[in-house]
Amino acid sequence: MTDHISKVKGSVQAKRLPAIILFLLLCTTLHFSCRQDKVDTKSRVENPYQELYRPQFHFSPEEHWMNDPNGLVYFEGEYHLFYQYYPDSTVWGPMHWGHAVSEDLINWTHLPIALYPDSLGYIFSGSAVVDWNNTSGFGTEGQTPLVAIFTHHDTTGTAAGGDPVETQSIAYSLDKGRSWTKYADNPVIDNPGIKDFRDPNVIWYEPEEKWVLVLAAQDRLMIYGSPDLKEWTYLSEFGANEGNHAGVWECPDLFAIQLDGEGDEKWVLIQNINPGHPNGGSGTQYFIGNFDGTTFVNDNPPETELWLDYGKDNYAGVTWFDAPNDQRVFIGWMSNWQYAQAVPTQSWRSAMTLPRTLHLVSTEVGPRMISLPWSGVRRLREEAVAISRADLNGQFELLSSLAHRNGLYEIQLEFIKPDSGRVELEMFNSMGDLLYIGYDVDQNEYYVDRITAGESSFSDDFAGRHIAPCYYDQETVKMHMFVDHASLELFADDGKIAMTEIFFPEEPITDILINVDVAPLRVLRGRVFQLNSIWSGQ
Repeated sequence: MTDHISKVKGSVQAKRLPAIILFLLLCTTLHFSCRQDKVDTKSRVENPYQELYRPQFHFSPEEHWMNDPNGLVYFEGEYHLFYQYYPDSTVWGPMHWGHAVSEDLINWTHLPIALYPDSLGYIFSGSAVVDWNNTSGFGTEGQTPLVAIFTHHDTTGTAAGGDPVETQSIAYSLDKGRSWTKYADNPVIDNPGIKDFRDPNVIWYEPEEKWVLVLAAQDRLMIYGSPDLKEWTYLSEFGANEGNHAGVWECPDLFAIQLDGEGDEKWVLIQNINPGHPNGGSGTQYFIGNFDGTTFVNDNPPETELWLDYGKDNYAGVTWFDAPNDQRVFIGWMSNWQYAQAVPTQSWRSAMTLPRTLHLVSTEVGPRMISLPWSGVRRLREEAVAISRADLNGQFELLSSLAHRNGLYEIQLEFIKPDSGRVELEMFNSMGDLLYIGYDVDQNEYYVDRITAGESSFSDDFAGRHIAPCYYDQETVKMHMFVDHASLELFADDGKIAMTEIFFPEEPITDILINVDVAPLRVLRGRVFQLNSIWSGQ
């Protein structure tokens, strides 16, 4: 930058210029130099998907800041993933909708930004639907419209000391989501005087042939109805005294689902909250009940708290509209607002969880949601290690037969529940980073300990031992895990427990030990698959 300034000074004989001209010239030069530095930094990263900490089988943006998944919709063979995006920095800023598509929910194609901020404000979170019946009138002959419903976040009032104003708006696409036109009469839902009034999620309610919209209104849910996605009528609210209220409610999702895959239909309301999670920070709670097109009624006592994921790093998750075969497919933002803007990545920040299918199952304490990893991840499997039925004592090396270890693993472990003690997986690398995942028999809980798993100095809220209490008894313990370069996802006991955690080791995990403090441990099955990267062609 100094060289740029000295050249300019020499070329125009700056000492002879009036002070104001010199000042303007220097400002322009400094601005150019800073922009040039930014470009140079980007050019130095020849392949951003090989950066330290970069996930290899989770979605992440090519560069810059990302948070909530938005506008999840399936249409003509493509899963659309929109997301909160700031294209000018690796920290949160004026929100856009980034965009990517996939045919299999594993391999992703980046597309240009879909929605930009405008005179009504930033583009906050929302949803998208396929308007099959063209109720909106946006469609043309032979072109079914996709309609996005999102929050406009207007910050103009903050300059005068007031709160931002949040309203709900729509946009439509007639070319499979590649370009979007904002509705001329936005917003379609005005703010009723609530500071946090955002994140609309829309479904089609077939019994009354109408659209239903749910949105988060600070400490509760508000429900609206519409015949055409343009004119909305307030219907009811839910939750002022139910569930967790330690933070602001955000990013709801309401859907019908069959109990046990073939039983009675129930309604599930996913309701994200920040803060309030049992292990600290932001998290995803849910409610089970009934919905009659106007009102949602909770089946459980108001004080009941149900959590979709007990790990620290699964937030703002919602499900795809119109997913094939009536599957309820979920994805979340793999971070936590306690430290999301401070994590030690370079040109990018944040990734999404693995997609997962949600199911409502009967348990000894009543119906509960379970999460199962998306089956398509099997296509990434490469080399495998198998443990036949065995009795393990002390310590067992899980990856001993893998010649090359790339730090990408799928691990399945099933064993007879011991009478007491702990069964723990110790994951580490040559730099001494240690991550522990285990099951504590005496406490009947799973845990993830990332205290020594790598860099954590960026936040006092990061390092810790996090637990997932089991609400059930089992004769066998099942642990299904996915390890990426900087994340772990645990699906335990056929999905009854999920834990998602990020961590930042100096190099990928290369060794995994099973530590047993009860002897012997009767292993029924154990398998490790080394996984391929989805970004190998990037």
